[in-house]
Amino acid sequence: MVVVNRSSAFTASSAEGSFVDSDPMKDQIALLGDMVSDPSATASGFTENFKRVFDLVFASIAIFLLSPVLLLAGLMIKLESRGPAFYSQERIGINRRRQERRNSARTGMENRRQTGERRKNIHAGKPFKIYKLRTMRQNAESNVPLLAQKNDPRITRVGNFMRKTRIDEIPQFINVIKGDMSIIGPRPERSFFINQIKQEVPEFTLRLRVKPGITGLAQVEDGYTQTLDMMKKKLFYDLKYIAQFSIFHEFRILFKTVMVVFTGKGAC
Repeated sequence: MVVVNRSSAFTASSAEGSFVDSDPMKDQIALLGDMVSDPSATASGFTENFKRVFDLVFASIAIFLLSPVLLLAGLMIKLESRGPAFYSQERIGINRRRQERRNSARTGMENRRQTGERRKNIHAGKPFKIYKLRTMRQNAESNVPLLAQKNDPRITRVGNFMRKTRIDEIPQFINVIKGDMSIIGPRPERSFFINQIKQEVPEFTLRLRVKPGITGLAQVEDGYTQTLDMMKKKLFYDLKYIAQFSIFHEFRILFKTVMVVFTGKGAC
């Protein structure tokens, strides 16, 4: 995991670096991208081990306590619509080729900054199968992947309730136990959307520096992703989470997640 605790520097640089003709959000993303890209900014072994142990304990307890809810939700899905109660889909996870990134960053980081070619040689993350409860009618997508929209007709009545309460994401605790995901991290995205956005915002692939999460700063601040523009906006929160990572922030995001579950904030 990349960790840079430079919130004060980030705030100061944002204030000093605002130009009339620049996009403030784009400038902040570029600044956070530089912080995350710093090859010397890595988490300690203790931090990584603590996060992994926490993930395993939390996910195991959650699966045990929520198994009745999982079974009931599966039954309701089967009663309302045809098709399986569960489904899996390929998402892109963490890029584990850290040493390769560090070596290339050490030798070429200054040159890339001078020529404006920074962060172009980012490798893809590791694909994995994410598990969820089905909230849409069977075969809801055609050949082209589509993001869920507000009042999406593809979402069933049961699915709408599960999305508001995040019950549909309970099976992802299995992904956490397997090591593909973490409790907290950026939302796991599909390669189709990553390839689209990275052409315009190269920093988008920097989200792959950490494991994707069931919840995260972007998820609690901005809800479900409904458009590609929203994905770009959420990138700010994802990079901020990575750059300013701390155990305190982890528990703060968990608290906000509980509030989101009870209020249904950001559901679609």
